[in-house]
Amino acid sequence: MAAQQAEQALVEQWRDILALHARTQCELDRALHGHGLCASDFEVLDVLAGRRTPKGTPSYRVQEISERVHLSQSALSRLIARLEKEGLVERGMCPEDRRGVKVCLTAKGRALHGEVLPVQRAVLARMLTDG
Repeated sequence: MAAQQAEQALVEQWRDILALHARTQCELDRALHGHGLCASDFEVLDVLAGRRTPKGTPSYRVQEISERVHLSQSALSRLIARLEKEGLVERGMCPEDRRGVKVCLTAKGRALHGEVLPVQRAVLARMLTDG
């Protein structure tokens, strides 16, 4: 009986986490919509904005981005293509591995990221803090 109650508590905790994620994702999508972004778009821009390298343009390989955002490889490729079409990112060949593709923010992408960063962080603070 105690084992079943412990198991049920875990299941309920998991469902609470899923519900919080879904509510937060919806709120992020709503808040970012006016800026022409969805939550997944912002996550990619945020990952790219966080990369600091001493030489050259900060960039990530597509594989590195996919390890940090929760999208399938094909969904991420479509998202990056759309962001590139909007002038927010650029893609180029990876000099270390010619089969790889690197992605970096453009000036427009960096500016938009800076503009919407406080919006995204405010939603996270509202949705994820107690009280």
